Amino acid sequence: MIVVVAGASGFVGRHLVARLLADGHTVRCGTRNPATARPADRDWVRLDVDRPETLDAALAGADALVYLVHQMAGSHGPDLLAREAASATAIAASAERHGLRRIVYLGGPKPAGAPSEHLVARLVTGERLRASTVSCIELRAAMIIGAGSESWTMVRDLALRLPVMVLPAWLSTRSSPVGVADVVDALAAAVVDPLEGSAAFDLPGPEVLSARDILTRAAATAGFRPVMLPVPVLTPSLSAHWLRLVTRANHDVARQLVDGLQSDLVTEDAGYWARLGGRARTPLDEVMRQAIAADEVSGVGRRWEAAARWIGWKV
Repeated sequence: MIVVVAGASGFVGRHLVARLLADGHTVRCGTRNPATARPADRDWVRLDVDRPETLDAALAGADALVYLVHQMAGSHGPDLLAREAASATAIAASAERHGLRRIVYLGGPKPAGAPSEHLVARLVTGERLRASTVSCIELRAAMIIGAGSESWTMVRDLALRLPVMVLPAWLSTRSSPVGVADVVDALAAAVVDPLEGSAAFDLPGPEVLSARDILTRAAATAGFRPVMLPVPVLTPSLSAHWLRLVTRANHDVARQLVDGLQSDLVTEDAGYWARLGGRARTPLDEVMRQAIAADEVSGVGRRWEAAARWIGWKV
């Protein structure tokens, strides 16, 4: 099967391409700049969702498309939703023209309350793709844990760098984080799933945790016990600036991730895992341990962590 991965150079894309190749698929790795993409031995093709003229050449002759494109960093603004919707409409039309059999989209979950701008954009993207005549499976994941994930980078830096941590109110919201290896398994299964028509499925992790619980578990996994102090007022905007000061996270990404934590992101059922026969998900402690072990810590990070150990923060 020939599978095009749009967003192949991203965090999930890198993992997924390796898995699809191991499964015996022929993989075209879609990216805006194929000349500079790495590793060089992969089949990189130009696929820029903001330039519809690049889509047909990338999808011609393919059987399936995995769509991993999320316009977050630098895209915050009144045109984000319009851009996401236009991109999804254009690539779905190209998939129809070339007779693809399957589109797989990795989106975000529906929140319990009003969705943030970037969550609306992800949900609308899923709707546009599922409206295509090509069978589409939309998988909706909350936080994906793994080395290289922007959301995990924020959690890891906060949990391992700060001996004293302030806790804004939005850290009480709950979600169901999931490990990147589990997400890749689900995406690879969705490519060959015999499902007829289109459908959306949640992709929850093995536990439901508050954002505070996630920070605590990450710190404990690394052998730390930070002091946590509740803060009655710290708006999402101020929180994003604070995160920029103490983590490596991109400011635009941090702002949109914080905006997305204004209400619970919890599903009531097993979602796509039920379709996979109730496949066991990797325990979060193991997922975090693997992510911490694989993460390349910056020089600043090493100094912060060494100082934390020196003052007795280690459990």
